[in-house]
Formats: sequence, C-alpha cells, structure tokens
Amino acid sequence: MKVKIVNKSPFDTPFYATEKSAGMDIKANIETPITLAPLERAMVPTGLYIALPEGTEAQIRPRSGLAAKHGVTVLNTPGTIDADYRGEIKVILVNLSSTEFIINPGERIAQMVVARYEHVEWDSVELLDETERGAGGFGSTGR
Repeated sequence: MKVKIVNKSPFDTPFYATEKSAGMDIKANIETPITLAPLERAMVPTGLYIALPEGTEAQIRPRSGLAAKHGVTVLNTPGTIDADYRGEIKVILVNLSSTEFIINPGERIAQMVVARYEHVEWDSVELLDETERGAGGFGSTGR
C-alpha cells in the first residue's frame, strides 16, 4: 500500500526495522530536550503528515523499550490517525515512573502501525446468540 507522507523533520521517514515488523518507529521532532517529571505528560511533535487511503488508520503505540526501561508510554494508546486527518502527527507521552525522563531530539518515542478497518451497520435485536463464554469478562476463561 502506498501512503503519501510529508516529513518536515530532519530525521528519516519512518521505516520497518525488519522485514516482518508491524510497526515503524516515530521520532521526536523537537529542537531542545523535554523533561517529563513523574506522572507528567507532553504532546510531542513528529514533523510527520500523512494521507492514508480510505479504510485504513494509523495506530500510534508505545515502544516496549521505553515502557519497560523507563515507564514512559503513549497515554491514549493506541492513538488513532484517521484517513481524513491532514495535521501533524503528535504523540502524547506520559511518564509513569518515579523519576524524570528526558526526551531528546530525534529520540524514538512511539511506533506507528497502519491497519485496515471496517465500518459497521448496527442490527438492533432483543437477544444475542449464546456462546460457551457468555457474559464472562476479564479472566473468565481461566487462562
């Protein structure tokens, strides 16, 4: 799938690190470092603008390394970039650790996955079909 992109940052256009990667790293397009105090959040610009094909979205997800090593994650995970959005992609990062975290210019702050989706038409009914799981919620499958 071809996706139009404008990259106003001095950094590489996002790319897949390996042949089977699902996501592409997104970098912070900032001139000076941003310090995130514990529980603080910031909207970090990327300098990226995209035009997705109809029926697709870009999902902005946390980088596992930032989350595991520093407690920094994407606050509205996954963030959704709709096919009709033409503004700059920004990433809302939050520091869930007990220490400050510094975001440096060009740092990989999130990953982007482009995915297809379907629009649904609701079919209002009085009852739903029965399943083995039924109404069992979180942890109800015993796995």
